[in-house]
Amino acid sequence: MPHSSRPKTGKRPTKPYHHGDLRRALLDEAVRTIQTQGVEHLTLRTVGARLGVSRSALYRHFADKQSLLATVGKEGFGKLRQTLADAWEGNGHGRIGFEAMHRAYVEFAVVHPSHYRVMFGGFIESAAKDDHFIAEARAAFQVLVDALVEQQKAGDIRRDDPVLMARFVWALVHGTALLFIDGQLPEPAQREALEPYVAERIYASIRESTLRAG
Repeated sequence: MPHSSRPKTGKRPTKPYHHGDLRRALLDEAVRTIQTQGVEHLTLRTVGARLGVSRSALYRHFADKQSLLATVGKEGFGKLRQTLADAWEGNGHGRIGFEAMHRAYVEFAVVHPSHYRVMFGGFIESAAKDDHFIAEARAAFQVLVDALVEQQKAGDIRRDDPVLMARFVWALVHGTALLFIDGQLPEPAQREALEPYVAERIYASIRESTLRAG
């Protein structure tokens, strides 16, 4: 019979998620769930149920919740790296570019709070063993280190250990970002005043003139 090889209707793959769309849909739904309910309420089964897909379809993309979270975290670090690089390059480097990176970092956290919480919340138990996760995290951090090294070579900022200096800067900006996304500064005026103040005080503490004045 000429049509005997045609697959039965019930065996056809689900159309909306053909060619990898299911993976993207799972990630997007996971991000929405984290935003509305928190990471602790995220489960692979719930995400799949909301999308109306089978368990076997889920496991073709993610083995478990940890795998899903790790992918959200890696995606977040990739986005953050590009955001920081664009701010640095798009604002001519130097102090202006550096302060633009500060604003871009905080804005990233505010716009992508689900990614941010997964990236830094310690929810990924296997993160320390995930080479891709570590590589993405280091690449994002390296953008900051490279910006500091370039300013050191230009004689604009102190010649301290650039990695240590980057951690100092990151600690302050990270703290600002958490205050914003945790709603600790509910008034817009509070946020608008704090961000430029932190940026100004960071630069004042690392600029070369501070070293000479001491």
